[in-house]
This record gives sequence, C-alpha cells and structure tokens, in this order.
Amino acid sequence: MNREQAHEILMKYMEGENYITHSYAVEAIMRGLAKRLAPDDVEYWGIVGLLHDLDEEQCDWAHDMSVHGPTSVEILKKEGIEDKVLFDAICAHNPKSGMKAKTKLQYAILAADPMSGFVKAVAQIYPDKKIASVKHKSVMKRFNELRFAKGANRDYMEAIEFTGLSLDDLIDVALEEMGAIADQLGL
Repeated sequence: MNREQAHEILMKYMEGENYITHSYAVEAIMRGLAKRLAPDDVEYWGIVGLLHDLDEEQCDWAHDMSVHGPTSVEILKKEGIEDKVLFDAICAHNPKSGMKAKTKLQYAILAADPMSGFVKAVAQIYPDKKIASVKHKSVMKRFNELRFAKGANRDYMEAIEFTGLSLDDLIDVALEEMGAIADQLGL
C-alpha cells in the first residue's frame, strides 16, 4: 500500500476535520522519526501514522478502549490489506488493545500520537495559535505542568526513549514536521 492508497482509505472512513488533521500531524511526526530511525521506511512509517486512528468514527471506543486499533485492523482487512507489521503498530499505539509496543515502529507511534495533540495544545495558547510561534522550551515547560493537556499521556510520549531517541528529539521532530505542514493543520 502506498501513501495515496492509504489516504483514500482514510478519507473513506473518516469525515471529521479534527480527526483528519490529527492523522496528518501524526503522519508527519512518524515520517520525521523514520528519517532518524528507519530512513528506508519513511513512507511506511508515515502510513502507520496516517492510519493509526482509522476507526475513530467507526466504533464506540470511548466506552471500550480495547476495540480501538483492532477495529482499524478489521477495516483494513475489509479493504484488502494484509500487513501484520502495520496492524501490530496500529494496535500498539493503544496499549488497552492488548498489544504492547515492542519494536521501534510501535514505540514511535505510541509516542507520536499524544505528542501531536500536545504540540497543538501548546500552539493554541499563543495569541496567533501558530506552531511557528511554539519553541521547544515552551513544549517542555508545558510537559512538566501535569494539568496542561492532561489527556496527552506523558508516559506514552516518553516511551520514545525505547527507540534510542529522547523526549527532546521527539519534541524537535514534532515541531519541525508539524511546522512543515502547518497550513494543512490549520496551525
């Protein structure tokens, strides 16, 4: 599956603008992480980011988190996709699915997902609400304020360390890659 095919599947199952832009943000972060961790797999890692929340509007995972991830896998299978590495990474981004992260790809998606929302939340407190205004130091300051964006799981973000990268690296990648598509993200 290439990026164009993945995007077609995303648009078939996802309508909410916020969900779509979140998917683009996570895709961008994953591509940036792949540049450092798996340079030959940048597109693939991006696809994992793009499709990680494919089931967002297809199941009531707010009441049963264990279905978030496995439902995306079922959708992809229905679309004729058979890719265990992709399926496991999608499930690993939600440990409540029963899949625990074990590979660099899985830890990367686990960390990239909440980081995308966290960086967006930091941008939203600036008067211009632009990611270009956000500095690394501001993200780290807010990271240590546990009441700020409390839904963004800090443990998951810190799990990036299992890839050999640091939280600082993840923040830098998120700012750079989300900044590169800021117009697409509305930031």
